[in-house]
Amino acid sequence: MDINSLMEQMMSKDTVKGLSKLAGTTQKGTKSVLTSALPALLKGAQSQANSKDTASGFVKALSDHAADDTRNLSSFMSGIDLDDGAKIIGHLLGSSAGKTASTAAKEAGISQTKANNVLSGAAPLLMSLLGQQASSGSNAQSNNASGIGSLMGSLLGNTDVTSLLLGLVSGSSNTASTTATTTTGKKKKKKTGSNSSNNSNDGNILGSLLGLLKK
Repeated sequence: MDINSLMEQMMSKDTVKGLSKLAGTTQKGTKSVLTSALPALLKGAQSQANSKDTASGFVKALSDHAADDTRNLSSFMSGIDLDDGAKIIGHLLGSSAGKTASTAAKEAGISQTKANNVLSGAAPLLMSLLGQQASSGSNAQSNNASGIGSLMGSLLGNTDVTSLLLGLVSGSSNTASTTATTTTGKKKKKKTGSNSSNNSNDGNILGSLLGLLKK
């Protein structure tokens, strides 16, 4: 699974419909909140993994959520606990949680309470998808407090997540543009398809997503 596939699940019809029901928002408002806030959530996850003070707890959380069944997104969304999701948001965003929700709410034209509910509903799904990848295959060997940061750092890749999300919202995800940063700091553009991976590490989500925001 590559970044396009994961973002497609986060922005899928079933996910958006479920989050809208949980938060009491329109689907348009839900999509706007996700587009605004998902990059911040991913960056927060990266910080959790790279800090010696939080890495152990982050690995435990990934392991716990990896057991969730996300094959049926509609069913998964109906069982989400918003209180649990709010705790995840608190860990990922820390003191910036309020500002992130406020900004997303203004852009979506909804109340901050509803924006908070959208994010609290999205957080468990994001952790489940990341946890499943972290626990699979060769990644499982590094899925511990001492290795999780190294795992992510060794699989660096750069993607303009916001542009990708906007592409999904507008229905143009097949031509979502990603940005690769060279060792000289220069950037080059390349096209990715939603059904293929250009990641040299076989589309590993942890490297693509949690390493990509390290700028």
